[in-house]
Amino acid sequence: MIADFYRDRRVMITGGLGFIGSNLAIRLVELGADVLLVDSLIPEAGGNFANIEPVKTRLRVNVADIRQASTMNYLVQGQDVIFNLAGQVSHIDSMRDPHTDLEVNCRAQLTLLEACRHHNPAAKVVFAGTRQVYGRPDALPVTEQHLVRPTDVNGINKAAGEYYHLVYNNVFRVRACSLRLTNVYGPRQLIRHNRQGFIGWFIRLAIENREIEVFGDGSQVRDFVYVEDAVDAFLRAGYCGSCDGEVFNVGGLEPITHRDLVELLIDVAGTGRVRYVPWPDDKKRIDIGSFYSDSSKFTRTTGWHPSVDLREGFRRTIEYYRAHLPQYLEAA
Repeated sequence: MIADFYRDRRVMITGGLGFIGSNLAIRLVELGADVLLVDSLIPEAGGNFANIEPVKTRLRVNVADIRQASTMNYLVQGQDVIFNLAGQVSHIDSMRDPHTDLEVNCRAQLTLLEACRHHNPAAKVVFAGTRQVYGRPDALPVTEQHLVRPTDVNGINKAAGEYYHLVYNNVFRVRACSLRLTNVYGPRQLIRHNRQGFIGWFIRLAIENREIEVFGDGSQVRDFVYVEDAVDAFLRAGYCGSCDGEVFNVGGLEPITHRDLVELLIDVAGTGRVRYVPWPDDKKRIDIGSFYSDSSKFTRTTGWHPSVDLREGFRRTIEYYRAHLPQYLEAA
């Protein structure tokens, strides 16, 4: 049914040249959708034309900033589903440059929603939220009933961006929902630097047979979602009317400690080594501790369930980067 839904449907993806956006685009092209990617290609972000190499002749790309109202007013017209993945995701960068984070994660979201409100109110919008909005959890696993109390500027602005979508759904009838993603990993992830999450950086270090530094004693727990499972979650949310006006956790199969995670990564890669180091002050102040989410609400609503375990996900990811590594390094 989902495959039939997207065939010949007009779909726009903001942040479409980035990690999740490009994987989503490839799947949508395979399903027969008419796909438009919008990406600003901001330096140091994850946009990369190499990400869409398999389908580059079967979709359209518009290099644009979604903060520009005139551009968005035009681009949203006629779109059936909009996957809104554009955003600033670095927690460290949000603390160093909070105004840019505000612009990208709040103002840009309002610009897109206003464009839909006035020029395409029939569109369905799926927002890429984050588990970071919860802050330090009171109990595990974390459900959607947990208080929203972010520990950094990025979490605050992502929460605001999410709430804008819910307000436009409830007040202006622009159908929208949000997926609060945990740690997504897989092919096409940014690995040039380590400011957009540690898992992609760890994968690069393992592939290059370098030392992986783990903060603390490695006992901290996280859950991880392979990107194909995340893509499936977005497709289901875009299709399912019962998602409108709701927020959903999208988490991994099972939690794992950082220590076990790195040992598994090194085992799968056959390269790399680990060293445990004290927490840097700037990272420790905004760290949320152990976290893993309860995705049962989304499962009940859409039937989604993650299917790729960490070992298989690492195997696929390492195979991809070993074949394409130069395209994802600074020299490229």
